[in-house]
Amino acid sequence: MTVTSGSFDTAGTLRLAIETSPNGLLVTDVEGTIQAVNTEVERQFGYARDELIGQSVGLLVPEAVRSIRARGGSPADMPQGRPTGAGRDVLARRKDGSSVAVELELKPIDTADGCFVLAWVVDTSGRQRIQDAQRTAIERQPEFERFVAELSFQFINVPGDEVVEAIRHGLGRICQELNLDRCMFVRILSDAGLFEPVTWTAPGIPSFELPLLTRARFPWTFERVLAGDHVIFSTLADVPSEIDRTTFAAIGTRSAVCIPLSVEGRVTGAVAFNTVRAERTWSPEIVQRLKIVGGVFDQVLARQLRDEAMRAASLEVQRLKDQLEAENVYLRREERERLGQAGVVGQSAAVRRVMEQIQQVAATDSTVLLLGETGTGKELFATQIHELGARRGNTMVRVNCGAIPATLIESELFGRERGAFTGALSREVGRFELADRSTIFLDEIGDLSFEVQVKLLRVLEEHQIERLGSPRPIAVNTRIIAATHRNLEQRIAEGAFREDLYYRLNVFPIHVPPLRERLDDIPLLVWRFVEEFSHAFGKRIDAIDKDSLAALQHHAWPGNIRELRNVVERAMISASSRRLTIPLPQSSVAATTRNPRLLDVEREHIRAVLEATGWRIRGAAGAADKLGLKPTTLESRMAKLGLKRPGHP
Repeated sequence: MTVTSGSFDTAGTLRLAIETSPNGLLVTDVEGTIQAVNTEVERQFGYARDELIGQSVGLLVPEAVRSIRARGGSPADMPQGRPTGAGRDVLARRKDGSSVAVELELKPIDTADGCFVLAWVVDTSGRQRIQDAQRTAIERQPEFERFVAELSFQFINVPGDEVVEAIRHGLGRICQELNLDRCMFVRILSDAGLFEPVTWTAPGIPSFELPLLTRARFPWTFERVLAGDHVIFSTLADVPSEIDRTTFAAIGTRSAVCIPLSVEGRVTGAVAFNTVRAERTWSPEIVQRLKIVGGVFDQVLARQLRDEAMRAASLEVQRLKDQLEAENVYLRREERERLGQAGVVGQSAAVRRVMEQIQQVAATDSTVLLLGETGTGKELFATQIHELGARRGNTMVRVNCGAIPATLIESELFGRERGAFTGALSREVGRFELADRSTIFLDEIGDLSFEVQVKLLRVLEEHQIERLGSPRPIAVNTRIIAATHRNLEQRIAEGAFREDLYYRLNVFPIHVPPLRERLDDIPLLVWRFVEEFSHAFGKRIDAIDKDSLAALQHHAWPGNIRELRNVVERAMISASSRRLTIPLPQSSVAATTRNPRLLDVEREHIRAVLEATGWRIRGAAGAADKLGLKPTTLESRMAKLGLKRPGHP
C-alpha cells in the first residue's frame, strides 16, 4: 500500500501505519485539507491519489469537514479515538456520484510539523452484504435440512426398479438448489473402473461421453477418491495433475466437488458436482451441505448393494430350484432299465484290457473318447468311468446326440430362456448345467452339427455355456465323456467334424471291443439278461440249453450286445418252462453271417480294429495293442488274410 503526501511529513512509524492499514485511511490538516491517502481510499472512492491531495475531505465525506471545523481544529476538542469499527456511520460520495455507507473515525495527531487528523473510512456496505448473506444462510438452513430429509425419505421408499430415475431426479434438485451445472452418481469397481453412472445436466449445458471417466484420464482424482478424500477445486489451476486438468477441460468442468461414498468402510462410489458456465468458490457452508448430501447417497449406494445381493440370492435360489426340478425329471427317465445297469459283465481279455484303461483314467477329470461299433455298451463303460471317479456322488447326465433333432440339440445341451424361439414358453436348464460338478456322457458325438460343435469346443476350452436367448455366460464344471461308432478322422476328412474339437475330445481314447472279440463273455451276458427279464416278466429260469449257448458263441453278432439282448428278450417272452432255449436271430443280416468260416470272422474282426485305429498298427493305441498281438504278428496275419490299407497296392 502506497501513501502519497503533500506538505505532510510524519515520522517513519506513522507512515508505516498508514501504508499497512487494511482500511481506508487519509490524513488532513485542521482545516480538513487532505494531506495523504492510501490505496484503499482510492479503491473505495474511485479517485486517483493525485486527484485527492490538496482537496477538502468534504469531497469524500462532508460530515468529516463539519466535525473537524466544529471543534476549531484543537486536538483537545477532538473526540478521543476509539477502536476501528466503533466510529459513526455516515454517508460518503464516490467519484461517480454514488453514495456509500461508511464508518468514520477521527483521531488528532500532534507532530513536529503541527496538528493533523487521521481519518479512518471503513466501507460498511460489503460488511452488510456479508452479514445479510450469513443471515440468509442461517434462515435457509432449516429449509435445506428439510430438503435433505425429504430426499432421504424419497430414496428409502422408492421401488427398487425406480431407484435410478429417483437418483437422477434427486441430483437435479440438488443442482437447482445450489445453482450447479452438472452432477453425477457413479459406482466404482474394485479395479477402479466406473459403472452404472447416473448423470444430470442443467438445460443448455453440454453433456460428455461417459467412457471418458476412466482412471487413466483422472489418475489424481481416482487416487484421492479411493483414499476416501474429498476432491475440491475452484479453478483448474488448483488441480495438481496435468492429465486430470486436461480431461476436466475437455469435458467443460471449471470447478468441482467430488465426494467419495463408502459402504462398510470401503469406497464403492462417488457423487460429483461441478460448474461449467463459470468458476465457483466453494464456501465452507456449501461444502458442508454437499457432504450432507454425500451422506444421503451413502445410504442410496448401500441400498443398491443390498438390493443386488438379494436379487443375486433370489436368482441363485431359482437356479437351484430349476436344476432340482430338471434333475428330478431326468432321474425319473433314468429309472427305466438300461443296458448293463448293474455293471460291466465279462472276463475276456478284451474286457479286462478296457477295464484297466478305465481304472487309469477314472480318478482324473480328463476327457475320455469311447470308440466302438453300435451296440457294444459304450454307455455302460462311461458309467463305470463316472462311478470310479471323484464325481460319483452326483448324477451322470446322458445325452444321445444322434437321437435329438438338429434343431433342438443346442437347446437340449445348453438350455434356453423363455422366448428364445417360437414355442419356447418357459425357461429350461440345459444338460450341461445339470451336469455341473458331475459328468456328462455325449453318445454318438459324431452326429453333432457343425454349429453345435463350435459351442461344445468353447465348453471344453473355457468351461462356459450360454443359454439360447441369453448372452450371459454360465460357468460349468463338467467332465465330458464322449462316444461314437463313427470314424472321426474320416469325418474330419469329409469336412463333417471339426479337427480342433476332435483333438480336444481325443485326450484318452478307449476302444470298446465288439461282441465278436469277446465271445467268451456271451454266457455271462445271457444270464445277466435272463435275470433282468425274469424279474420284469415274472418268469423263473433255472437252466439254459447248452446247444443254444454254443450257437450263440459262434454267431457274428453284427448288432453286438444290443442284438444279443433282444434275442434273449424274445426267448424269454416265448419261454414256457424253466429251461430256456434261445433261437439264433433270423434276420437277413444274421443269415449271411450265421456260420461264418473262422478265417472270415478273423478277417472282419481285424479289419474293424484297423479301421477304428485309422489303420495304425504300432503304438499304445494301435491295432496291435488293441488286439493283444505283436506288430510283426499282426502284419503277418494281415498278409495272410489279404488285408491292405485302402489306397495302398
